[in-house]
Amino acid sequence: MVEVSWLLFVVASLLLIVTPGQDMMLVMSRSVAQGPGAGVVTAAGVSVGLVANTILATLGLGAILRASEWLFLAFKLAGAAYLIYLGIQLLRTRGHDFQAAAGPSRSLQRLFVDGVVSNVSNPKIAVFYFAFLPQFVLPKASHPTLSVFVLGLVFAGLTFLVKGPVGLGAGLLSSWLRSRPQALTWLYRTSGLVLLGLGIKLAFERRP
Repeated sequence: MVEVSWLLFVVASLLLIVTPGQDMMLVMSRSVAQGPGAGVVTAAGVSVGLVANTILATLGLGAILRASEWLFLAFKLAGAAYLIYLGIQLLRTRGHDFQAAAGPSRSLQRLFVDGVVSNVSNPKIAVFYFAFLPQFVLPKASHPTLSVFVLGLVFAGLTFLVKGPVGLGAGLLSSWLRSRPQALTWLYRTSGLVLLGLGIKLAFERRP
């Protein structure tokens, strides 16, 4: 019933999840400021926020697939352009000092809410979900909307599996990144190439 390209999805997702960004900065900063537990709770909030975006992406995609050919084409081209834009931005990014800003002390409940809000309130993440998840649904899938929903849940789970341990070892990881700017540059460029490839694939993909 769920017809997706699992291997490609998992590899692409892990590359994107480990790339330092807003969520990674939030998890690391809370861990450095308040300890490993704070980082893990924040990572859990981030993942729950991704589940909310999964629901939005699923409902939105279902509506588009039932709509006109022109709406589908507009959605496809907008998604392709966004992925290509993100890819170019990552390719242009250079390694730099990875500095986590320590904020005031917060309760675990507040840290969890911060993680959720970090995702739900960021329109770029919702747009990214719309553009990214459909890439891995097989063209002849009988239930594409369900497939997108499952992919979104798996992406949220993978996010916690990566960022939870990051919360535990944030001090060590941040020191490692600061001392190896070339490794950070390689990570950005690899993820940028992945997004460029997905964007080009989406732009030339025909509607099933």
